[in-house]
Amino acid sequence: MDDEVGQALHKIARGTGIIFAGTVISMFFGFLSRVIIAREFSKAEYGVFNLALTVLSIGLVIATLGFPNALPREVAFYREKMPEKVDKLISTALIIVAVNSFVIMMLLIFGSGFIAQVFNEERLGYTLKVVVFALPFSALTGVIISTTQGFGRVREKVYFQNVVYPVLWLTLVLSFAVLNLPFASIFWAYVLAQSLTCLALFLEVFRVRIFEIKPYFDRKIGIKLVKFSVPLMLTGIAGFIMTWTDTLMLGYYKGSDVVGLYNAAAPLARLLPVFLNSAAFLYPAMVSPLYVQGKLEEMKRVYQVLTKWIFLLTLPIFSLMFLFPETVINFLFGAKYVSASSALQILALGFMFHTFLGLNGLSLVVIGESRFILISSIVSATFNVILNVMLIPVYGMEGAAVATAASYFLGNVLSSAKLYKETKIHPFSWNYVKPLVISFVLLGVIKGLNLKVPGIWYAVPILVVFLGVYTLLVLLSRSIDKEDVELLLAVEKRLGVDLGIIKRVLRRFV
Repeated sequence: MDDEVGQALHKIARGTGIIFAGTVISMFFGFLSRVIIAREFSKAEYGVFNLALTVLSIGLVIATLGFPNALPREVAFYREKMPEKVDKLISTALIIVAVNSFVIMMLLIFGSGFIAQVFNEERLGYTLKVVVFALPFSALTGVIISTTQGFGRVREKVYFQNVVYPVLWLTLVLSFAVLNLPFASIFWAYVLAQSLTCLALFLEVFRVRIFEIKPYFDRKIGIKLVKFSVPLMLTGIAGFIMTWTDTLMLGYYKGSDVVGLYNAAAPLARLLPVFLNSAAFLYPAMVSPLYVQGKLEEMKRVYQVLTKWIFLLTLPIFSLMFLFPETVINFLFGAKYVSASSALQILALGFMFHTFLGLNGLSLVVIGESRFILISSIVSATFNVILNVMLIPVYGMEGAAVATAASYFLGNVLSSAKLYKETKIHPFSWNYVKPLVISFVLLGVIKGLNLKVPGIWYAVPILVVFLGVYTLLVLLSRSIDKEDVELLLAVEKRLGVDLGIIKRVLRRFV
């Protein structure tokens, strides 16, 4: 393997492992919290909970002005070119976000009544007035973590976003459920979890002295940062529309009951890009030097190997959701949410397509195509809104799922086409196409058998057999690359375990 390709893949693999471990912990505790809320309260109340957090998320995107996406690049740039101004950059960013998040918080408080009327849900007005107090804390946490990312650190994200906050949130939710406190208390628990996480993160930054936080505002740096970040904020808003339009429009057209049902399926489907998102954390930093040096073939190879690994790791999760959606939902959320199983299947297809094309959007960021990303995001988001308006009144949850899946399909096709046009980079090496075809055929065969699975423990053995046959066929088709073995060696070294048998098997089929 080319040294630079190998180094990039090794670093991404190590960082991905750490981020993935944190993400799994975060998702596990987050899902436990959701399951408790869904089981403890009615479907309508669970729907109100999701609507309130959706509105809060919109406010968060606007309050942070795209800084979480811009700061990793900006901090790295200032450290390289103007190290004496790094502290000024960070302090300026924190001040801007603190002020802006306070303004957005007040606007949401005063506008909560109107928002509740839009969704014809009286309880939403009060819950918004409570939950928006979490906004400044959540915004500042995001800015600090994105700043540490610019220093090449993953520790703060994993410790505080992936471990401290989910554990706090779950502990509070459990406590409130055991004490049988009223529904509104959940939102006070959310505010408390966000504020304590933010405080702990601030204290850690002061303790470790990653950077200095000073009450200093540099107007020129602020203007430059906002100009760079606003397009990313608009992209974030478009991405947010892609993510949450289905929930908001279901609330508008069908009410909080249907929102509650749908949000048994949607969070599950959004698990699918977990490996993709974990790899994304360090990907830009690793491939940017290759692009700057004009080494597009090396960048392409990193992209292809990484995409194949992401697909292979995601396949078991997708298979479980796609083949046995009723079983999965019943196991996690209970029988009253099983009617969301069709929506889960549709969403799983959309997010799997998003995953198997790889990190096309981040690759466009690396080559400087942020304007195209914004245009593509706006097109996809507009398409999403139109489809939701057309489909939800007729098909309900399934219509919302189709709209989301189709919009992700469109956005990924546009991004991949642009990436190929500018760099000739694509994910489809021959040793990636073969596993894709094998997986499609096997999934089609099992789906065609129309197996009736009464419980999750019946589904697991079927999945194990499927994966065993799949692995054997992948090996026999000689779909293993030299880079795959090298990547496994890097993982082995990182974990400190002996994967001798696996290495010997893989080497026989390279």
